[in-house]
Amino acid sequence: MEPVYFPIIGIARTVFALQGLKFTVKGDENIPAVGGAVIAINHTGYMDFTYAGLPARTTKRYIRFMAKKEVFDNPVGGPVMRALKHIPVDRSAGADSYREAVNRLRAGELVGVYPEATISRSFELKEFKSGAARMAIEAGVPIIPITIWGAQRVWTKGHPKRLGRTKTPISIAVGKPIQPYEPASALTEELHATMQEMLLDLQKDYAHEPGAYWVPARLGGSAPTLEEANALDEAEAAEKAARRAPKPE
Repeated sequence: MEPVYFPIIGIARTVFALQGLKFTVKGDENIPAVGGAVIAINHTGYMDFTYAGLPARTTKRYIRFMAKKEVFDNPVGGPVMRALKHIPVDRSAGADSYREAVNRLRAGELVGVYPEATISRSFELKEFKSGAARMAIEAGVPIIPITIWGAQRVWTKGHPKRLGRTKTPISIAVGKPIQPYEPASALTEELHATMQEMLLDLQKDYAHEPGAYWVPARLGGSAPTLEEANALDEAEAAEKAARRAPKPE
């Protein structure tokens, strides 16, 4: 038993119950009972990782998530993240976190990653980075795709938190393991296609509110299109880069 992770999960489940969240999980039998695996998750909200860990509990396993270093620097959240043995990602020194993730996978751990790298403002799948595929290939472990739908209604980028008793339905699907193969680009494409199909399947049975901010434009919502969201991301990245740039003397 994990002395910190186990009680944290208990607390999380209590919070979920108080919020009235209604989970539908399918495919949890695809989480391997033993051995390493890359857990690839779509990214629509800040709470995705808390929900993605639920299917792993069927086999009493824990996921070590890769998260940006800033989370670990937080005086409250940082000690908890380290106690849960999550993996900090320093974007200025990404090779170190990648190597740590591969070592964990080889040691038989489940490592959670977001192939999109950032939250999708459109709630459509963004282009995938190749890190998940490269880690699976190097460690010789499968990729387990997980798609989540509804998490963006609880807390997402650019919108207020809804952490009260919202009774929000959240659907989770776990796909069959994808065995690693080269090149990483082809494996990444297969992962994206698989998760796209899984996401469409979840959306098919979900009640969407016309015009709602959390509903993709494709389904009649007011979320930006993928192209519009990408433009917003690029503008935000440029603004951050400008703030970091040294000021002229």
